[in-house]
Amino acid sequence: MEKTKKISDSIVDMVQLVLPNDVNLLNNLKGGTLMHWIDIAAALTASKHSNQIVATVAMDSLDFKHPIKLGEMVKLVATMVSVGNTSMKIKVEVWAENLRTGAMIMTNEANLVFVALDGDGKPTRVPRLTEG
Repeated sequence: MEKTKKISDSIVDMVQLVLPNDVNLLNNLKGGTLMHWIDIAAALTASKHSNQIVATVAMDSLDFKHPIKLGEMVKLVATMVSVGNTSMKIKVEVWAENLRTGAMIMTNEANLVFVALDGDGKPTRVPRLTEG
């Protein structure tokens, strides 16, 4: 029987604080730093689902909807979307919270694809995905 896992088994919530070293001259979070955080959150989700080391294959899209400011808290929520034989598609939603006001806004969405690797670095099968 083929192994399956629920979507909820692999969700990752990751939180970061935007510090002075993370911002550009406009005091906005640097895009490259955010991409790094997104990649980590998605990789953790893929690893939780596959129980394997994973490699990033693609970032299908990254939409910038709102800048994230110095001092804001960033919450990244990574969720499995679909799986192939060895690949996994993960969606990451990014939220910024102003710690003074409590206001939250969705700032970014990204879709990434990962492949699971065995001990020899070769692609290996991943569990099927079920709702829940």
